[in-house]
Formats: sequence, C-alpha cells, structure tokens
Amino acid sequence: YMGLMDPEGGDGYERQSNPELAGNLEGKLLLSYGTLDDNVHPNNTLRLIQELQRHNKDFDLIVLPNRNHGHAADPYAIRRGWDFFVEHLLGADPPEEYELAGPPGA
Repeated sequence: YMGLMDPEGGDGYERQSNPELAGNLEGKLLLSYGTLDDNVHPNNTLRLIQELQRHNKDFDLIVLPNRNHGHAADPYAIRRGWDFFVEHLLGADPPEEYELAGPPGA
C-alpha cells in the first residue's frame, strides 16, 4: 500500500510520516494514545511529540492507560474529544466533567 503512494517507487511511508510533517501543522491538534496500543509503538508517539515541540507547535495529549489502538469508544476519550471541539470550534467552555449516558433503554 505505502509504495503505491509514490509513483517514483520511493518510500511512501516516510512521505506520509506524521513526525516528518509535524512542522506543517496549522490549527489545533488533539492526540490520544492508548498505552496498550499494539499498532503504534510508544516511540512513534514520542517521536511525533518531539517534532511538534521542536517546531513549537501547540497540541493536547491524552494518555489512556490500559487502552489499545481502538479506544475511540472510551467514554473519557469521547468526552475529551467533544470538549476539544466545543472549545476550539465553538469557542465555548465545555461543561465540566460531563458524563456520557448509555442509549435510552439500555
């Protein structure tokens, strides 16, 4: 897959590497990382953070202990994501410690 991204047959992965592109960041960024992620090694996340800091880019980081790569349904991650959007897209203060409820009748 990654080789298909470069018609010259070069290293498509490096061309799409987040640390390599960190200096191009515009706007706000929320990173979330699960400590049990078997898809993204901790060093990859730390390398991205290092490059963001080297380029003086602002970002928010959420570390989720004992969560894997697919933590999008984690209630805390959802709330923090919503808070991020409310703050940065709506320009409003998110409600404090909002708790998610299950679907009606659950």
